[in-house]
Amino acid sequence: MIRPHRAFLFSGGVAGALGVALSAAAAHSGGSNLATAASFLLMHAPALLVLSLLAANRIARIGGAGLVIGLALFCGDLLSRQYLDSRLFPYAAPMGGLLMIGGWLIVAASALRPASRE
Repeated sequence: MIRPHRAFLFSGGVAGALGVALSAAAAHSGGSNLATAASFLLMHAPALLVLSLLAANRIARIGGAGLVIGLALFCGDLLSRQYLDSRLFPYAAPMGGLLMIGGWLIVAASALRPASRE
């Protein structure tokens, strides 16, 4: 089983790499969906890297998981629209957005709980 901090480290690295690649693709093709996905990936990559170091309690890890899943749904839907001319599935982007918002709020709430020795 992958430990949560390693999963966030991996996800942050992949998000950063994909963000750079999609930024280049958007610059060459002019796709606004690509540019939006790239921006979201690049802005969440450092947050995931920080979570890999600081997610000291289960609440923070749950929030981080919400960020990863939400990012995958949101950006996956935008990429599906760009390259496949169809949605990933109905409401994938809004669900992903809500998961990211919820993930951020859960990460913030984790500060109210002292770190445990888990």
